[in-house]
Amino acid sequence: MSIHSLSALFAQKSWANNELFHALAEVDAQAHPQVVHMAIRMLNHIYVVDRIFRAHLLGEPHGYSATNTEATPDLATLQFEVAETDGWYEAYVAQLSPAQLAERIHFSFTDGDGGTMSREEMLTHIVVHGFYHRGNVGQMLKSIEVAPPRDLYTKFLHMREPERRG
Repeated sequence: MSIHSLSALFAQKSWANNELFHALAEVDAQAHPQVVHMAIRMLNHIYVVDRIFRAHLLGEPHGYSATNTEATPDLATLQFEVAETDGWYEAYVAQLSPAQLAERIHFSFTDGDGGTMSREEMLTHIVVHGFYHRGNVGQMLKSIEVAPPRDLYTKFLHMREPERRG
């Protein structure tokens, strides 16, 4: 995958996360406490996995023993931390070379098993993982009759570059 394509996917990830956080903030948490809690847990899982793979990419310890935290953060704090991490990924991808994308990195999963992936594979995993679980949160919102944001890649590209519509 090209740096250009990966950059666009990470920009879309940032946009889609922001859209979903705003939609979730509009939900009446008093009326739907279980759904809101489960949605925040799912978004926190995405965040934790993003942070774990960030550490793998940098060759640093991540400090997580699982792919979610015991405590559930509040929505505003999580939104801020996700936006900060999304910004890091966008900047990181923009400075990579094709040789760095192909570099294979050895790491340990949270269960202790070892793994090896290229930077490109790790970055692709982060994008796909986020898409998948944002879809889970979208289904949770639908269960309480709230329309989730349409976070389609095609929508993002055409919104970001309206001349594509011509």
